[in-house]
Amino acid sequence: MDKGSLIYIAGHRGMVGGAINRALKERQYQQILTRTSSELDLRHQDSVNRFFENNRPEYVFLAAAKVGGIMANNIYRGEFLYDNLMIEANIIQAAHQYGVKKLMFLGSSCIYPKMAPQPLKEEYLLEGPLEQTNEPYAIAKIAGIKLSEAYRDQYGCNFISVMPTNLYGKGDNYDLEKSHVLPALIRKFHEAKTKGDKTVTVWGTGSPKREFLYADDLAEACIYLMENYDGREFVNIGTGEDLSIKELAGLVSKEVGFEGEIVFDTSKPDGTPRKLMDVSKLHSMGWKHSIELPEGIKLSYEDFLSNTTQP
Repeated sequence: MDKGSLIYIAGHRGMVGGAINRALKERQYQQILTRTSSELDLRHQDSVNRFFENNRPEYVFLAAAKVGGIMANNIYRGEFLYDNLMIEANIIQAAHQYGVKKLMFLGSSCIYPKMAPQPLKEEYLLEGPLEQTNEPYAIAKIAGIKLSEAYRDQYGCNFISVMPTNLYGKGDNYDLEKSHVLPALIRKFHEAKTKGDKTVTVWGTGSPKREFLYADDLAEACIYLMENYDGREFVNIGTGEDLSIKELAGLVSKEVGFEGEIVFDTSKPDGTPRKLMDVSKLHSMGWKHSIELPEGIKLSYEDFLSNTTQP
């Protein structure tokens, strides 16, 4: 991949795709292809084929997906499975059909079994049942990995897959019903501070442990692997460090400036007890994250204040 390569970012308006777009532009990559969902519906194979036939991208970052937190995953189960299957299948097929040199499929750490040993090694895939609340999304992402592998095996395509841990950062979704835990906490604590509330309620017991990677760090890792990795096996991308939701809530409340009490609603689901990525494979290739969680939360809160309508 050189500075003049024609690069298509599927999902450039999302947090991940947006971070990849920014990182490529910072590196002076000159030909970046993007399309909004209104311009190109990735769920329709004919539309995707016409786009690839007319534009002939050389490299593809497949970051487009229908995403959300526990609530959205559990409510919109059919949509999460169907939309994600269609998006990834259409793009992978078109990339093969129209001679893409290399494609990167971005999955999610939720592909791993609910009770998998920690930290999560790449070889734990398909070794146990999935977490029920986000099973449809996980199944779609597993299908994307296997489709990439199958096209490599059958057609010789240089398609690679990466599995990011929980992500946050610039361009995140702060909607309380559809966002992931960290941006949801930012919004909750900010609104509570603004209203003068004495308490903030957080779903679950606070005991589950999660790992968080700033989206711009993910983008750096993706470009690094696109330039340096051609293996069949997917690669975990994360920090290799985690903390409890209770500890996370404390960090967010401190950054936002909320001084009230944090209450945990134990009637709500916790999700997977722990999700910590084993990133030894990534580290052995020479890449490590640079933005630590407190700094990342600060940057995310600044993004929230700059780009979200305040109550």
